[in-house]
Amino acid sequence: MRPAELAAIRAGDVDVAFRRWDRPRVKVGTQMRTAVGLVEITSVDRVPVRSLTAADARRAGAASLVALREGLDRVHPERPVYRIGLRYAGADPRHALRESVPDTAEIDAIVIWLDRLDRASSTGPWTRQALLLIDELPATRAPDLAQRMGRDTLSFKQDVRKLKERGLTESLDIGYRLSPRGAAVLDHEGHPRPSRDRPVPEPGIPLPHIGAAATRALTALGVVRLEQVAGLSEREVLALHGVGAYALQHLRAALDAAGLSFRDDPDASS
Repeated sequence: MRPAELAAIRAGDVDVAFRRWDRPRVKVGTQMRTAVGLVEITSVDRVPVRSLTAADARRAGAASLVALREGLDRVHPERPVYRIGLRYAGADPRHALRESVPDTAEIDAIVIWLDRLDRASSTGPWTRQALLLIDELPATRAPDLAQRMGRDTLSFKQDVRKLKERGLTESLDIGYRLSPRGAAVLDHEGHPRPSRDRPVPEPGIPLPHIGAAATRALTALGVVRLEQVAGLSEREVLALHGVGAYALQHLRAALDAAGLSFRDDPDASS
């Protein structure tokens, strides 16, 4: 789903989607992880194209009934149409999980799980090495991390995804970073961590996911927190190489959710 569609689902302005499928691709009750949080499938029904109405178009966020039908006819027009009910189901629970510091019992359970992953791996033990490497080199491209571990990129990313599911790491637009939960596990086991000596980052709200190019453009200016974005005008941000409509839309939404806004452009009224 497109960013604008996801934002509208979260706001409650969109509660259905229409797709041409050869068969249903989702099940009622499924909760999908998206950039805005969890989106739940509330219904899946096959419907005749001729039954679609202007109200359906509005609920799907389409500009008009004509636009909805044209969009459906653009790809695989021979397939039947399915109406999918949608509901915003809240924040991704992994966000809270990775910020929570586990107690001793939880750490023991995580350690057992990590050991099990190591034993099951055809490439040998990898979990602690991956966690330590991500801690040492946050926001580093996955292919570069995989190369350091002597791994192919695809299998490395699949393994890191397992760590992310347990809240031990967080995906960034470029690479990953270790979560407080992951740091607690490494500290409990006594692993040396160079990151302990790094300066503590300034408090604030991290940048939302805006794409690698836009993230690089902002971080090159030293802008790594949303509060710093609020010190720039929308025109200044859009002028950065790598920042396009997608990144700007996500920055606007994140600023609005945090009660912030772009700095007024002094040239806007001239």
